[in-house]
Amino acid sequence: MNAPTNISAQTQNRKADHIRICLEEDVQCDQITNGLERYRFTHSCLPELNHDDIDLSTTFLGKHLGAPLLISSMTGGTEQAAIINQRLAQVAQHYKIAMGVGSQRVAVEKPEVADTFAVRKYAPDVLLFANLGAVQLNYKYGLDECLRVVDILEADALILHINPLQECIQQPKGDTNFRGLLDKISILCSKLPVPVIAKEVGNGISAAIAEKLLAAGVAAIDVAGAGGTSWAKVESERAESPLQRRLGRTFADWGLPTAECITTIRAIAKDVPLIASGGLRHGLDVATAIALGADIAGLAMPFLQAAATSETAVAELAEVLIAEITTVLFCTGNATLYQLKHSGSLQRIE
Repeated sequence: MNAPTNISAQTQNRKADHIRICLEEDVQCDQITNGLERYRFTHSCLPELNHDDIDLSTTFLGKHLGAPLLISSMTGGTEQAAIINQRLAQVAQHYKIAMGVGSQRVAVEKPEVADTFAVRKYAPDVLLFANLGAVQLNYKYGLDECLRVVDILEADALILHINPLQECIQQPKGDTNFRGLLDKISILCSKLPVPVIAKEVGNGISAAIAEKLLAAGVAAIDVAGAGGTSWAKVESERAESPLQRRLGRTFADWGLPTAECITTIRAIAKDVPLIASGGLRHGLDVATAIALGADIAGLAMPFLQAAATSETAVAELAEVLIAEITTVLFCTGNATLYQLKHSGSLQRIE
């Protein structure tokens, strides 16, 4: 499928704008939080553990991870994005953590930028997620385009990101025809040779929608709840009209908190592979999300900020996150993530 050059350029410019705005502007939710602060671990002053014996390893979609971490989908399509993705991938490989890339629509429209996403050469053993907007299935995208982005990344799975609010803020240029998407997602899941992950972009997935997505054949859910980066605010910062700016500000705190998404989805889907993301900023957030029922946890903004600095900064962040998660396990008397999930050591603060 060949897209007009001007559309390709617009997509590429949007990628560059998103990086700049996220790094330079205040685009965090103002009022809504991720909800994780409503929980507290019961401290164990006598953990009866050797700190060296704590094991953070896990599996997700059948692949081994050294820690329950995902470098969440962020970017690609520009020279700066290529550097960021390379740094992230090299650190993901070293620590054996998962990684996603940003929407690869630009690579479909403009194949010459595909290499900015192609990080498998830097991360040969890592769980890698390709990424496309689900709504593109209503804009002439289908199995061929999905296979193309999976092949570019040599990905283990495809993320379909779902972003109705973000597309509304971009009007009249947003892709806002979401009619009939569930049936198209179902057809794609039945034909694509890798698992499909459904992901919001910061407004959360409810249990009711998760149930429909799972029935359609989606293999995993990334809740991407509210409480972190507000893509309504991001789009407001790059608004081309007063309407866009007003919409972005009005809906800056729209969405379901991450903690609520985790608990409600887990209540209706006991075994679904579940990713917690949305406003997670440190290892205590990660451990809390896992104790609530998530399998792994995704962070974007902290990794973006580090990767914009250096590969060393990304490695230092990974070290800190791993140390923080390990500390939670040690100070709750749990040697593994499985034990943490089933320990009952996380309590809701009333």
